[in-house]
Amino acid sequence: MPLIEFSDKGLCCPQGQFYIDPWKPVDKALITHGHSDHARWGSQSYLCHSFTKPILQLRLGDNPYQTVEWGETIFMNGVKISFHPAGHVIGSSQIRLEYNGEVWVVSGDYKVVNDGLSGQFEAVRCNTFITESTFGLPIYKWKSPEQINKDIQSWIQQNTADKKTSVITAYSLGKAQRVIQAIAEVTEKIYVHGAIYNVHEALLKAGWKLPTVHRVTYETTKEELAGSVVVAPPSADGSSWMKRFPNYVVGVCSGWMQVRGNARRRNVDAGFAMSDHADWPGLLQAVKATGAEKVFVTHGFQATFSRYLNELGIEAGEVKTEYGNDEEEGLTPSAAGIEDVEKLAEDE
Repeated sequence: MPLIEFSDKGLCCPQGQFYIDPWKPVDKALITHGHSDHARWGSQSYLCHSFTKPILQLRLGDNPYQTVEWGETIFMNGVKISFHPAGHVIGSSQIRLEYNGEVWVVSGDYKVVNDGLSGQFEAVRCNTFITESTFGLPIYKWKSPEQINKDIQSWIQQNTADKKTSVITAYSLGKAQRVIQAIAEVTEKIYVHGAIYNVHEALLKAGWKLPTVHRVTYETTKEELAGSVVVAPPSADGSSWMKRFPNYVVGVCSGWMQVRGNARRRNVDAGFAMSDHADWPGLLQAVKATGAEKVFVTHGFQATFSRYLNELGIEAGEVKTEYGNDEEEGLTPSAAGIEDVEKLAEDE
């Protein structure tokens, strides 16, 4: 019997009698991180990393939460469990399972480059590795976090010189915190949407040291906002909420901005290919570092990535899940401006 079965409720460990990131209510849910496609309401109990708990409390309300630290070992019905850094967002973890000498790792979402907030991805040796492939095409190769920050800062400084308000869209958990840290180096006038403010406050109360931000409210005047930087979730773009800003320009932080022309197609002024997911080299690096003989690909460009792994001699297959449909980067290829997936894969 495999350590993980792919059920209609999520990733089930039958020996341990628990689920990992279930999309339907279960008795015991182990959670890799706080994004909405991995952490859902309704389960009887939750186990997560201690950094993830305040996010779950914010998004799911009061529940029986149990927390662990990275590398701490616990047992459930004889299954040895430990959480390890995934580097995706604050608190994001890979979950290692061991039973009768067999080791599986469920990675959730991850990136291998340290962004300074989310922790350094830890390669965990295993027999079977369950991976995402959100950006599982060879065209996706990110700049360093430092270079992306400089690009954003230069754009803001030019907008300020032009007396324009800079509005940057970034997912409320993950990129928003990275963006705010980059912005704080060039301005103190940082305003945020309520969704981002709520996450910001939850993290501050949990002890994270983050720059000072101001929530945009109905009382916030246009004079205050003039020449400022505003961080908002992608859902705010094009909404009536945006109309309050004077003389503003919009920049999008998303891995999809790697594809030339996406900023133009989405009718925004600038695009920054900042992602909390691994790029193509990062995905390959992570898979190879595990030493896994078998890989399951849960979401993203599953067919392309799993086929490539098989060509490398690593047994890989696709599995259907409900991951990858969070607010920000769970777009379909066509919605991301990618019409010919196979051609993009072959062009590299």
